[in-house]
Amino acid sequence: MPTTTPVEPLAVFDRSDDLATAGHEQVVFCRDDRSGLRAIIAIHSTLLGPALGGTRFKAYPHESAALVDVLRLSQGMTFKAALAGMPLGGGKAVIIGDPDTLKTPELLAAYGGFVDRLAGHYVTAADIGTTDADLDIVGTRTRHVTGRTRAGGGSGDSGRSTATGVFEAMRAAAELVWGDDGLRGRRVGVEGVGKVGRHLVDLLLAAGARVAVADASPAALARLRADQGAAVAVLPSVIDADVDVYAPCALGATLDAGSVGRLRARVVCGAANNQLASAEVDELLAARGIVWVPDYAANSGGLIQVGGELLGWSAAEVEHRIHDVGLTVRGILTTAAATLLPTGRVADEQARARLNR
Repeated sequence: MPTTTPVEPLAVFDRSDDLATAGHEQVVFCRDDRSGLRAIIAIHSTLLGPALGGTRFKAYPHESAALVDVLRLSQGMTFKAALAGMPLGGGKAVIIGDPDTLKTPELLAAYGGFVDRLAGHYVTAADIGTTDADLDIVGTRTRHVTGRTRAGGGSGDSGRSTATGVFEAMRAAAELVWGDDGLRGRRVGVEGVGKVGRHLVDLLLAAGARVAVADASPAALARLRADQGAAVAVLPSVIDADVDVYAPCALGATLDAGSVGRLRARVVCGAANNQLASAEVDELLAARGIVWVPDYAANSGGLIQVGGELLGWSAAEVEHRIHDVGLTVRGILTTAAATLLPTGRVADEQARARLNR
């Protein structure tokens, strides 16, 4: 008799996982039958300012998985903004479905209408499955959007800014582990070479690192080969490869008890959100002597760009703050080494300290 995998009941407040005490302020379910839109917007905190976070467009196996994802992502945005010293709160949205088949101007405009009903408590931006061009369409129905195309009055795609922040974070970790040479001569395994990972590869090669990549998308690999040729090795997987640094830049939750046991890297630093399958993995990494740069500390460059656009910062101010990601990470790792605490716990404590102030 066939069996089915049990699905956790859909819930926001009455949960049994680590999100039960996360303290989300508002969760909105959005439905528009005419366009086929099914979306969830989660506002985790507006304590420091309006909740800013991207919109992820993804085919989820069921609605419960979409809810878990948006709750975790929005909480991460709160901590990301706090560590980056920005007067912004944390939010996130997910549109449920395959963007290759479901995304239309009508759907994006309908989504913009739902964002507008939140009256600025949530400001949206791009994420996996959405682009700055999509935000131009969303922006036809709401002004609470940032990261539109330059032609549309925005700061453009934030992938390069995110990659720059990750690179600065990775360089800070490498210098603490291996000394002043940092990433030079080190082998870095980049998992995912989309709109962030491909820019990270360019920065790593320029710094003298040796780069191996893995990606499930043949198109993404073809674009990388066209840009870099034989300078980059392509592997089926990099998480368990013979690399010094593992850089997850695709989807999250790649680090669990099993994968941590197979890691050969000394440093983990990447652009993916929610890299740990559960909070306990932070301690597993520390126990193995693996330096994990907490994802919301490393990948804040994109937030700094679109948040800076929202706040009216100059391009020079945005660039300066993105390069300061390395200083923030150095402080987290130094404190963790001095206190013998896992890096994730230290980053959480620093973010909560700012929220409490």
